[in-house]
Amino acid sequence: MAEDVIGMIGYGRFGRALGQLLAEGGVPHRAYDPHAVVPDDVAAHSLASLVEGATFVVLAVPVPQMRAAAAELRPHLRPSQIVFDVGSVKVRPAAALREALGDGVAWCGTHPLFGPVSLARAERPMRAVLCPAPAHLAAAAEVRRLFERIGCEVIEQTPDGHDRVMALTHALTFFVAKGMLDVGAGGEVPFAPPSFQAIARTIETVRSDGGHLFQAIARDNPFASEARKHLIQALGDIDRALDAQAAEGPEATGDVGPLAIPDLGQHSPELKQARDTIDSIDHQLVALLAQRSQLQQRAARAKAAMGAPVLDAARESDMMATRRGWANEQKLDVDGVMEVFRAVLVMSRRAQSA
Repeated sequence: MAEDVIGMIGYGRFGRALGQLLAEGGVPHRAYDPHAVVPDDVAAHSLASLVEGATFVVLAVPVPQMRAAAAELRPHLRPSQIVFDVGSVKVRPAAALREALGDGVAWCGTHPLFGPVSLARAERPMRAVLCPAPAHLAAAAEVRRLFERIGCEVIEQTPDGHDRVMALTHALTFFVAKGMLDVGAGGEVPFAPPSFQAIARTIETVRSDGGHLFQAIARDNPFASEARKHLIQALGDIDRALDAQAAEGPEATGDVGPLAIPDLGQHSPELKQARDTIDSIDHQLVALLAQRSQLQQRAARAKAAMGAPVLDAARESDMMATRRGWANEQKLDVDGVMEVFRAVLVMSRRAQSA
């Protein structure tokens, strides 16, 4: 099988992050963007040179520019090449690609559910949504293979189904976060309950992703407006119910109507909360292990440059002694903790030897 080569149109924040991920996965790529600085080692100086020899051509441009970019790209494409976009919405990009490329060039839609911030944090798992074009199912399978090669879990959806889910998740998250920022809830506070701390992390993520993304997912998702209106209506109902309860006096209860919050049925709230928190902590542990693995690979490259061996017995001995001390300080099962770190060391050696 010939080696995959990626040609990428657009080298903004996400384009650069995707380029780094491709490089780490050993996938050659080049990029073309007359409006951004592209490093010389991956720069293509025209669409023709970008497309020449590329297996996949990625449209990493804003959704409103998608159709024009695809139309400009079309004369340079061969039937063997596959085009896909990486936009945060899918209905409109799919229509743009269908109109510009038709059935003569294979294409599909994708939405990588990660970005520069999550990649910098080495958050795992990485996921990508794949929206196949009915006329190009074989091409969609190749795009799935590419994403899996760079470590992504792939979820298949229709463009319509994708955007409906994103309207109730991505779009509403940005909408609520923007509102909280505008009322001053996103700033530093001297103390806060755990419920706010979780929301504060979401607000910071939204701020890191940038205002351009907020506008894009609010404007370009055809279902976002309806989701916002339903949320505003629900919040209005809750607000009026709270005012009405206050007018009734301190004896009034709010366990019915708009103020009712569905309970967990027969499930123990304490057990569910504990399990949810355990799942959240385990997810963080896996993300930290992924981050540690990347650092180990960096250390391996540094060792190779120095001509040093992978195994450093003295360093490992010191590490284990330190971690034993940490376990003692936390009054944990020391033997259990050491067993965990022995497994981590085995994984680290494999990462450095890969």
